[in-house]
Amino acid sequence: MSIALDQLTKRYGRLTVVDRVSLEVTDGELFVLLGTSGSGKSTILRLIAGLAQPDGGKVTLHGRDVTTVEPQQRGTGFVFQNYSIFRHMTVAQNIEFGLKIRKTAKRERTRRRDQLLDLVGMAGLGGRRANQLSGGQQQRVALARALAYEPEVLLLDEPFGALDVKTRSQLRRSLKEIQRELGVTTILVTHDQDEAFELADRIGVLDRGRLVEVGAPEELYARPKTLFAATFVGAGTVLVGRVKGDEAHFGPVVLPIPADVPHEDGAPVQVLIRPEHVTLGAEEPQNGSAVIGRGAVVEQNFTGALRKVRLRLPRLPSTRPISPPVPFGEEGMFVDAVVPSETPLDGHDLWVGFRGWHILQQPPPQLLVFASADDSARTLTLAGHLAGRINASTTLLAVADDEQKVEGLRAAVTRGQQEAGLAQAELRVLTGDPAELVAAEQNAAPYTMVILAPKARRRFRDEDGRPQRRRLSRLRRMMNRLGPLVTKVLECSAVPVMVVKKERPSLGRVLICTTVGEMGKNDVSFGGWLARRLRATVTLLHVTGETEELGGLARTFLERAASTLRALDLSVDVRVRQARTAAKGILNESREGDYDLIVVGSHGPHSRTFFGREDVTLELLVAADRPVLVVPTEGF
Repeated sequence: MSIALDQLTKRYGRLTVVDRVSLEVTDGELFVLLGTSGSGKSTILRLIAGLAQPDGGKVTLHGRDVTTVEPQQRGTGFVFQNYSIFRHMTVAQNIEFGLKIRKTAKRERTRRRDQLLDLVGMAGLGGRRANQLSGGQQQRVALARALAYEPEVLLLDEPFGALDVKTRSQLRRSLKEIQRELGVTTILVTHDQDEAFELADRIGVLDRGRLVEVGAPEELYARPKTLFAATFVGAGTVLVGRVKGDEAHFGPVVLPIPADVPHEDGAPVQVLIRPEHVTLGAEEPQNGSAVIGRGAVVEQNFTGALRKVRLRLPRLPSTRPISPPVPFGEEGMFVDAVVPSETPLDGHDLWVGFRGWHILQQPPPQLLVFASADDSARTLTLAGHLAGRINASTTLLAVADDEQKVEGLRAAVTRGQQEAGLAQAELRVLTGDPAELVAAEQNAAPYTMVILAPKARRRFRDEDGRPQRRRLSRLRRMMNRLGPLVTKVLECSAVPVMVVKKERPSLGRVLICTTVGEMGKNDVSFGGWLARRLRATVTLLHVTGETEELGGLARTFLERAASTLRALDLSVDVRVRQARTAAKGILNESREGDYDLIVVGSHGPHSRTFFGREDVTLELLVAADRPVLVVPTEGF
């Protein structure tokens, strides 16, 4: 093995730029690290070369631990993006520079210089200086200089980033030929997918300092494992549905789940549809394509042989679009497609289907936690407990009023983060509208749950900002007590939202409150999934009116719901309670049974909208003295 990295870590202050990266690169391999700016790819090269020292982990080159070895003793050649050739030297002198330092004999220097000039296509130009060379020629000189002393490992830091498209293409071909001829083990870093596909034997995808996925170019494009790799390596549409048995359900679209990507029953499932697999037509497909629906073309771009098209469609029931992202406040979903450039696209709606797809691996649970300076202790404590119990990754989102308050808020949340056992959580401190930022973050990743705390308004205000003097309706008073963040997030959230009222010592007792029918199935499904991971006991509650008897339909539904929960190896107690209102029945049961968590749907028995006249969920959130988990009526 030429290069081996073991748990390599690098921090700058509180920022972790390389996060426990482990990687092996074989002899003679051309390995590409692909990632966005700031993902840590250049820092990894500098750690391998010895130009920076790691805060943890180990670097091994050809079986030798070089973690603390000086750069000049590691046997690595390094090519930077900005050429870095000596401008006061000729081309020949630049190439010979490293050999002279190593006191190589003049005859050998000359032989090696002429060989490399020919290899990089610069024969006869050894007497020129940097100001007489084009950018592409300067980069060829930099490559020749790095290869002059025959390094065992070649490191290339975005070597073609400053060049024009045509020159980049020419140099990529030259580099591949040179690397193959010399057989030198090479790592190249880039943010350019085309460059990675053209050069790499294997690609490693980096995201915020973490090595997300490694594979051959064809494998990463056709069969990625993770959402980040799926959306970063190529374009496409990603939808989140729900597993039922061995099938993935996305509204009316049902796809088989391959045996090599197992999913838990009831768990979220993600499907990737590449643009070239999308079918468009004026008539509904009859050729076996899965049909998403009818959509309108909202954007199209001519790229030569192909035309890139984006369509807007109504959202599929119980399905959440992840990519392309839907802007805040908009409904529906987007689908990307490519068609031959001569394909006519009129202004009418087109039928949209697909003939190929890929089911991604089941993602680990991901929590999005809204943290503020005043309520971070209770929110972060519960989030830390929950993340540890269900083995979830966590993102902390904090929002400051203005840029001057960012660092103070970051410091306050960081202290709470450490105390809550969330040291590995990612912290983002932003400015803007909190509800919009939560919605945008939620749409950008497949979060399992959002966790936040209510923050009551002291006084409700008119649109012009003046305090309202008129008497507020009961609905407005309840919304005022929860605060705008909670109410806005609950209105638009496509995933379950946990509202933290008071801290609980554990989450060992879960009360699942359900209504009869399709809406109640989601409460049971997600509540059971969470209780199973928490290893909690479950009480299934149904509330009837004070004089109302349990009907046959309700009895059958509760029996089936209990069977579903017991199939998850959960201890289940079914309770039917009479009360004047559903909210009062739930509150009384939660206090008498001393439950740690209440699970309820985002629906009320008297209204089809969340903020209806007698919404059970809103009343419950205001009056409850323990965490409440609100499960969306459609999908999550």
